[in-house]
Order: sequence, then C-alpha cells, then structure tokens
Amino acid sequence: MGKTAHSDGREPDDIYAHSAGAIGVLVMVTAGLTAIKVKLGVSWPVAVALTVGALILLGYAAWRIKTAVTRLWARAPAEKPATASAQESTAEITGEAEAAVPAHPELTAALTTAAVIGKDQIIRADEVKSIPVSNGVLYDFLVPKGRTYEDVEKRLGTVAGMFGVTRLHMQMERSRDNERRVKLLKLHEPPFSQPFSAPARREIESFGGIALGHDVTGQLEGLPTFSKASLLVAGMTQMGKTTLINGLITCLLIAYGDFELYLLDGKFCGLTRFEKIATRYESSDDPAVFWDMVRELNARSDARYAEIAEAIRNRKAPPKFKPVIFLVDEVADFFSSGATNEEKDQARLIAEDARSLVSKSLESEISTVFMTQRPSANAIPVAVRDQFLYRMCLYVASSGTAKVALGDTYFETVAPINPALLDPDIPGQAVLFVKGRSKLIRGFNFEDEFIWGVVDAVSAARQAVEPEKDSESPAERAVSLLRGQGVTFMATAELAEFFGVDPDGKDLPDLLGVGPKRTSKARGYRLADLEAATRARV
Repeated sequence: MGKTAHSDGREPDDIYAHSAGAIGVLVMVTAGLTAIKVKLGVSWPVAVALTVGALILLGYAAWRIKTAVTRLWARAPAEKPATASAQESTAEITGEAEAAVPAHPELTAALTTAAVIGKDQIIRADEVKSIPVSNGVLYDFLVPKGRTYEDVEKRLGTVAGMFGVTRLHMQMERSRDNERRVKLLKLHEPPFSQPFSAPARREIESFGGIALGHDVTGQLEGLPTFSKASLLVAGMTQMGKTTLINGLITCLLIAYGDFELYLLDGKFCGLTRFEKIATRYESSDDPAVFWDMVRELNARSDARYAEIAEAIRNRKAPPKFKPVIFLVDEVADFFSSGATNEEKDQARLIAEDARSLVSKSLESEISTVFMTQRPSANAIPVAVRDQFLYRMCLYVASSGTAKVALGDTYFETVAPINPALLDPDIPGQAVLFVKGRSKLIRGFNFEDEFIWGVVDAVSAARQAVEPEKDSESPAERAVSLLRGQGVTFMATAELAEFFGVDPDGKDLPDLLGVGPKRTSKARGYRLADLEAATRARV
C-alpha cells in the first residue's frame, strides 16, 4: 500500500519530465535539420533523410560497442582454476551417471517413505540382490552413501509398514564387511503360519552346531557350540518351553558326542524321558536338592581346574574333560526364600553358588541350562542371570519381562525382536539371542518314539564302550541307598549298619573310598562325595 501511494505521488513529476525531454528533443532535431539545410543548401526532405541516416549509424555503432564490452565481462568468471573446473566436470559426470542408473522401485519407495533415506536418494537397482526363499524374499542391498544399516534398523517397524506387513514379517541382518550393506528378509505371511516337519537324524548330524529349531524360512537354527557356554530359557507357562528343551537334549545326544547329563526336573515329569542316560537325575522342587547338585558340580569344577593348573606347572597340555551339561527346569523355584533368617541365608548361599557355577565352570567344560516360566525381575537373581552367554525368550507379556530374559540392554542391540509380539497361539516360538544377533525360531516337536529311540541308542553305545564291572562297588551301593531314601546325607552309624562294619573304625572309609564329613547334626557321608568316589573308580 505504501509503495503504491509513493508511485502515484511521483506520477505528475514523471509526466512533466518526459514532456520537457520530448520538447528538448524536438528543439534539437529542428535545430539540427535547420543547420544541415542552411549548411548544405538542400531541401527539407533531403535534410530529414540525412539526419535519419546519421542517427541509424550512431545507433549501430553503440550496439557494437555494448556487445564487445558484454563479451569481455562474460570472459572474466570463466577464468577459474583448473581444479575447480575439473571438480565441476566430475560432479556433472557423476550426477549424470547416477541419474542414468535405475532405482529399485520397491525398496526405494519403502525406504524413502519411511525416512530411512532422503527424498533425493535412491536404492540402486544394480546394488540389489533379490533372493527368493520358501515363504518370502531376501533383499541384499547397499544403502546410499552417507547412510548405514543403523538407519534401516532404527525404522524397521516403519519399513515393515511400508511393505504392508508387521515387524515379525521382517528380519534384518547387518554385514560384517560394509556398514552400508543390509540383508532384509520379508515374509509373505506371518512366521510359522505353516508348521515345519521335525528334522531327520542325518539333518541334525550335519548341522554346524547344536540345532534348536527352525528359522522363519524353514532352515535349521541353533547354537554354534555348547562348549564353554551357558543358556537361559524363559517364557510364560504353556508356551512350549519344555517341548523345546526336550528337542534340545535330543539334538545334543545326536550331535554333541559323549557328555554327562545332570537333570533337575522341577516339573517332576518334564525331563523323565532322559532319566535313563543321565549321570544324575532328580525330580524335585526342594531348593536343598538344587543346592546339593550345584555344590557337587562346583566341586567337580574345582577338581578339574586343579588338574589344569597341575598340567601347566608340569608344562603339559591341559587335560581334555568329558563335557557336563546341567539342565534345570523351573529354576526360579529354587531361588525363592522363606520368611525366616535361616531360609534367607540359605537362598543367598544358593544364589552365590549358582553364580559361581555358571560363571566359573565354563573353562572346565561344565555348562548350565536354566529354564523358568517366571521371568520376573526377582525370579532369578541378577548376579546369576548376567552370567549367561546364550539367551532365549518365548512369548512374554511385556518388554520389561523380555529384558529380564534377554538382558537389560537387549533392545539397544541390532534389530531386536520383541518377544511380546510373538503369537501366543503358536507354541514353541522363541527369540534366540546369540553373540549380539537375534533370530526368531520355533523349537522341534519330536515324537516320543523318536526321542526314545535316540535315548536307547545312546544307552546301548555307552554300555558297549564302558568296561564291564565285576560287581557293584560299595560306593555305588551307598549311592543307591541314599537315592532310594531320597536323602543327600546319611550318618556314619546308619551307613555302617547297612554294610555291617564298625562305625568307629576305618573299615567304612576304606570300603567306600571316601571319608565322612562332620555337620552340625551328625558325622556322616554326603551323596555328592559318594558319587565322586564311584566316578573315581571308573
């Protein structure tokens, strides 16, 4: 409004100025024509023609001068350093080359809309490999320069939405040789919508590790090894945890070689199928039984470390031990404490011994597998949970519960899978977290006949290899006595009466190969010591 008013105010002055200029031009033209006519003595038409011609020549000369000056000014910016010109040329060539490369339509559209890459960036079609799988497609591609796999990982849920699927339909894996390389698996239907058949024995034997179940494409998935490793399995009740672990033990018996199996069955019948080939099998929910097995294995671990230390002192190769796997179902029951101070002290000691077993026994080839259907923050002591190398979590109700099973920092790892998103109507599904990588698997559901066949085959093989014993040793008879009565300790007098020897003499220690221990109640023999004596005899 102000500008318009200003222009309108100056309009009369402009008219007067233009009028005055026009009058001046007319006066000058008239004067020039009169001068030409008088000087040359020509008529008025001739004078007008001469004047017009002169003006045309002057206008042409002015145009030539202006053109020359403009060209000189235009040349000055062109005189740039050769390096700058080369860079501009290279940029133009690169831009033209990139523009000439076609974009992968599906990935470019999905990642652009999900704000993984910029609107001016593309996923180059020549840098994408689309590999069909049984129930989906695997994209192996490079994100544009300036982006990394983390940009995809942070928005994986949004990317899944761009593809019209859920987060569980998508599985991402990063490359170990290029930060820009991403492997993105997209399923056509929800994972495990169609069950996969249990593997045959030869498939389990040929798997490079210990098979645990099928991945979302139907391939076998599992642990690289159980040597110097431990596993924590958690999940709500009726989610297929026991079936999954039965499958794990079966695969261990097939593929892991000769090992000792310690089983504590907190469900009383969940692990009964393997009692026949277990070194020690207990069916109990008594914390004292768990504690006794833990102390027995800690003692074996200490003895093995002593052998290792002795070998090192003598400059010998460390001894090779038969692997031992201690598997406990419903382990949370054994860490609970009562209201009395004595019960609280016992719970604290149990937790400390369990932590020591999980953390310190790995080098002595004693591995631990703990299972619980109560993955709450106080179900298993943090000091124990933090020692596990491998983690597995079935369906749980919340992300907080998942952190208890998979670790407090789990959701900060690469492409985490939230177990709370699993379909609770598909039992046996679990998130397997191994060495920083997450996999969605479903455990094997072997028929009982298959499991029994594996157990019988292992039992027969062990009997064929082990030397025949002339007779049952006194220590073995004592072990059978204590186990038959369901106790872990027996007084010297009672055991001496069983063997018919003097309880005050040395006959009983010589007979059993181990001496008695004194407790607050009596002097006698621990089941763990007697079992160790039977193994020493072999």
